[in-house]
Amino acid sequence: MRYDVAVIGGGPGGYVAAIRAAQLGGTVLLVEKDKLGGVCLNRGCIPTKTLLKSAEKWEGLKHLTEFGLKADDISFDFSAVMARKSNVVAQLRGGIEQLVKSNGIEAVYGSAKLTGPSSIVVKKQDGQELCFTANKIIIASGSAPASIPIPGIDLPAVITSDDMLELSEVPESLVVIGAGAVGIEFAAIMNAFGSQVTVVEMFPTILPSVDLDIVKRMGLVLRKSGIKTIAGAKVTAIEDTGDNALVKIDTGKGLQELTAEKVLVAAGRRPASEGLGLEVAGVNYDRSGIAVNDKMETNVKGIYAIGDVTGRSMLAHAASAAGMVAAENAMGRSSNMDYGVIPSCIFTTPEIAMVGLTEQVAKAERREVKLSRFNFAANGKAVAMGETDGLVKIVADAVTGKVLGMHIMGPHASDLIMEGTLAIRKGLTAQDIAHTIHPHPSLSETVMESAHGIDGPIVHQAVIKGRR
Repeated sequence: MRYDVAVIGGGPGGYVAAIRAAQLGGTVLLVEKDKLGGVCLNRGCIPTKTLLKSAEKWEGLKHLTEFGLKADDISFDFSAVMARKSNVVAQLRGGIEQLVKSNGIEAVYGSAKLTGPSSIVVKKQDGQELCFTANKIIIASGSAPASIPIPGIDLPAVITSDDMLELSEVPESLVVIGAGAVGIEFAAIMNAFGSQVTVVEMFPTILPSVDLDIVKRMGLVLRKSGIKTIAGAKVTAIEDTGDNALVKIDTGKGLQELTAEKVLVAAGRRPASEGLGLEVAGVNYDRSGIAVNDKMETNVKGIYAIGDVTGRSMLAHAASAAGMVAAENAMGRSSNMDYGVIPSCIFTTPEIAMVGLTEQVAKAERREVKLSRFNFAANGKAVAMGETDGLVKIVADAVTGKVLGMHIMGPHASDLIMEGTLAIRKGLTAQDIAHTIHPHPSLSETVMESAHGIDGPIVHQAVIKGRR
């Protein structure tokens, strides 16, 4: 049988592409080497957010007296926490499996390799090889943890994010190499459950891609919670001391040594393009990923690539959007991927979310901008919730007032950021947001108040020394 579309990879890009192609009337083959849902569902987004919720609830229990509540002999069962994580993942994976089945998609489990521009071979776990042909092929093979050349990186105490999700107990101490989203999220989880955590980052600040106002606020929150951060430092070696790992770092001002039970390497991810037979099919790629245009087409007619393997935006929601685009084009429609407006989130407590330009990037591009900030501490709903850390910052064009960037640190930031995402995509001004009536009491009022500050005074923010 010749399929209309064959999809390699069943992650958030691949399974969405397969479903969309099937919705458009195509016969679809979906090949997955492990489990449907990919890294995001099985070893990334969903399990970490599930653990973060348990950590958040545990922290809430420890502060019950602030809400006039009392509870004695509170404790946590880490094995039960991990079991819930696994149950959530299994439930969602089962949902995806049902979606694939209900859409008439044939799912085959094994490692796929291109044997030509319209053919693939799938090697199953039992060694059996199956050959398939398709009019169009969509590559959605995802990414893998990036390795870093550090002596001692292969020691038993050194683990990846995948290993973290399978721990049977909380390590007494943890050194995290890398202060991006993955590193900071795991640091927050383990710290909440009692681990002594130190985060080491090579760049001058933690969360290198985040607006500096947010970075400064989050740095204070992390220190207040007991997490130690060391930025501008390079790990030079890891040694086994018998009971622990010894992490040697160079801060640029001198050498330091850190001791920990576990060392988490959270140094980013790289496109998983090896072993796909790209050379055989003539697909252009390099270390940064498979080259595609905005229709998600590779240089080979009929072959598309989406998600992490392209290196364009390593976010699950970007992969899903690209999957929709690729599927529609594969089925004869005309769609384009817009990488210009993609929100990103970091699920710490409080959350961080951002979209568009940071103040630093805008100024580096020599744009004339106006800035406005509004603190959650002045928001009634946040005060009632007892979650007042954070702010909403808006970056707007100084002439037109159009929103260029929105950066949020605070409760439910991942939900609030959509107001900024829509504003940037539709070319709305800060005044469009400010003059839209927001419900009270709600966290969304923080966005409205910050928007007011672009062209005028903010009602619920005191004027200090002539500043709005």
